[in-house]
Amino acid sequence: MGDGGDAAVLTPAGGPAPPVDEAAALTVAACMFRSLGDPTRLAIVRHLTLGEHKVVTLTEHLGLAQSTVSAHLSCLRDCGLVTSRPQGRASMWSLTTAPELLALLAAAEGLLAATGDAVALCPTYGESGRA
Repeated sequence: MGDGGDAAVLTPAGGPAPPVDEAAALTVAACMFRSLGDPTRLAIVRHLTLGEHKVVTLTEHLGLAQSTVSAHLSCLRDCGLVTSRPQGRASMWSLTTAPELLALLAAAEGLLAATGDAVALCPTYGESGRA
């Protein structure tokens, strides 16, 4: 990057794309990864890949309190990853970007397999580094 050999990026209309603020884009990407960086939120996302679920179904599946599941769903909703629709007195939760999110999770699984799950040994982010 920055060696003069970068290819021009074009918009769908064929014109040059506006410049990208790389630092801002990386910050947003890091925020997205943090939103998925909790085992409970990953378990919720994984369960929602099977289709819509009520909070009560998720609490039963995960063995967690309703308030805990609701807090994680709220985080995922605020990040734009899940949505809900009313059904009677309950809400039905689903993924908003299922194909993209499934592709990301599949890529992560591939990376974990390729590295032999080495991240679990990382002193900062691995199992022993978790507070």
